[in-house]
Amino acid sequence: MTIEQTLRARSDNHCELCGTTEQLGIYTIPPRSGDNADDCALLCQVCRDQIDTPESADIHHWRCLNDSMWSLVPAVQVLAWRMLKRLSSEGWPQDLLDMLYLDEETQAWAEATGEGAAEEDSIKHVDCHGVVLEAGDTVTLTKDLTVKGAGFTAKRGTAVRGISLVPDNPEHIEGRVNGQQIVILTKFVKKS
Repeated sequence: MTIEQTLRARSDNHCELCGTTEQLGIYTIPPRSGDNADDCALLCQVCRDQIDTPESADIHHWRCLNDSMWSLVPAVQVLAWRMLKRLSSEGWPQDLLDMLYLDEETQAWAEATGEGAAEEDSIKHVDCHGVVLEAGDTVTLTKDLTVKGAGFTAKRGTAVRGISLVPDNPEHIEGRVNGQQIVILTKFVKKS
């Protein structure tokens, strides 16, 4: 049997993600080579296109993952996990992702392309308006701040130039005020 014949038998001639029977084709799940059916899934053209071009993803099309994520086929589980991870900011995909369990080997395969190592997992420092702060930025204080141990108050409107980010705490930045290096809460600054 060819790989396509094996996939068609496994899926009963249906897209393994959305269940349609039209325009089916082999999709090799990266980073696997596609040398055998276990590395592939039988998908419709719509699913293949949306997987390959994430910006074209139609969130409503992927409601099909509610059923296909329970597949016993690791290749289908990997695709379901990757799409749910990609769409997780929408709410309901995150709920499904929270329910999805993958064994260690399948989880490693799902994460092998870097999917899920998104920037939301990294620490972001944001000002009082939600604007992302970068090291070296200039910020303005939005409130009078009493600086403990230094004996002065940093006045509202004071510009703090060349800030540095506290790596393990997204709520803290450091900067010089009145010649002293101080720690400032991000909720009391706005990016200039």
